[in-house]
Amino acid sequence: MKKHHNLPLSGVTVLDLSRVLAGPWASQMLADLGARVIKVERPGSGDDTRGWGPPFAQNEDGENVDAAYFMAANRNKQSLAIDIASPKGAQLIRKLATKADILVENFKPGGLGKYGLDFEALHAINSRLVYCSITGFGQTGPYRDRPGYDYMIQAMGGMMSVTGPPDEPMKAGLATADLFTGMYAASATLAALRHAERTGEGQHLDIALFDCQLAILSNQAASYLIGGEAPRRAGNAHQSIVPYQLFETANGRMVVAVGNDDQFNRFCSVIDAPELARDARFGKNRDRVVNREALIPIISGKLKQRPAVHWLDAFEKANIPAGPVNDIAAAFADPQAAARNILATAQRDGEPPYQYAVHPVKYSATPVAPTAPPPKLGADSDAVLREMLDLDQAGIAALRRKGVIG
Repeated sequence: MKKHHNLPLSGVTVLDLSRVLAGPWASQMLADLGARVIKVERPGSGDDTRGWGPPFAQNEDGENVDAAYFMAANRNKQSLAIDIASPKGAQLIRKLATKADILVENFKPGGLGKYGLDFEALHAINSRLVYCSITGFGQTGPYRDRPGYDYMIQAMGGMMSVTGPPDEPMKAGLATADLFTGMYAASATLAALRHAERTGEGQHLDIALFDCQLAILSNQAASYLIGGEAPRRAGNAHQSIVPYQLFETANGRMVVAVGNDDQFNRFCSVIDAPELARDARFGKNRDRVVNREALIPIISGKLKQRPAVHWLDAFEKANIPAGPVNDIAAAFADPQAAARNILATAQRDGEPPYQYAVHPVKYSATPVAPTAPPPKLGADSDAVLREMLDLDQAGIAALRRKGVIG
């Protein structure tokens, strides 16, 4: 796989022993930025998410191949199919680790120790290695041995207590615990890599979905820790800002996000209710929060009188934040998405082209290069072992006959 040498992480090598979402999301971010990411997978089956469909990508014969779920988190990587449970497979990973800068894994605490692939073992042979462990609950604590899945972490970590209508807790529509953990892991790994470059010393990063879920509670956590009362679910409204919620119009729904008192003054003029801004109950946001049950029905009655397109146009002219409730198809079809070049096309051998959402950051000096599609299982086994470990074709063929690699 060709790498572009002007990318920020060009020259960095990552061994990715993770699967499913949090770890692969982290390593995909590193891959987007130019790192060589070698995804280590089980021969024959690979990452669990290759089968998490439908929908599936299809080959030119219409046969299902990898699931869309897998395709979302594994671009720009190479696939090395290797049985790390075999002594020879574990030995190969140890050799690769001596040439790597970063290792990402999401086995249970201690799970890699029996293969000689834990932090202590690899640190002993490569002291500069940044070793990133992602688990449900971390390497310590009473829950350290529990498996961790996004849904249960959203529940245990407080996310569902503030999501959904007042009478029913709900998970987010995305795997927020996994995705945010992946983002924390990527940023922490880069910080540790910078330290290793300065000092020659790598370190062990202990990253837990539960910890990251608590961290992203952000203002909701602060409201509890400072105010002493756990926030409650507010549905599509905001606990601290009014009006900041979903409203019905004459022909559909839209979101209004009035963030300050000046915007509220303009908002009242647009909906032909300037008296609301002069009402002592509503003039300041703190008062609107206290008196939301009196205010919201008035606003709702006004917005139901005209269609969404009327209000969206009027609010845009008045510089008041508002937007339609798009489904994913409409979001990608939005002209802003086109202007920002958020979609690109890639293609794997023997398969039709497909679209994907690109790395979203625009770099003025090191723009992200065209993307390589997610690898087929074991597609790069020979190349990785040949280029990094100087194995010849006969040696590679012998490993394949023994079932060490796929």
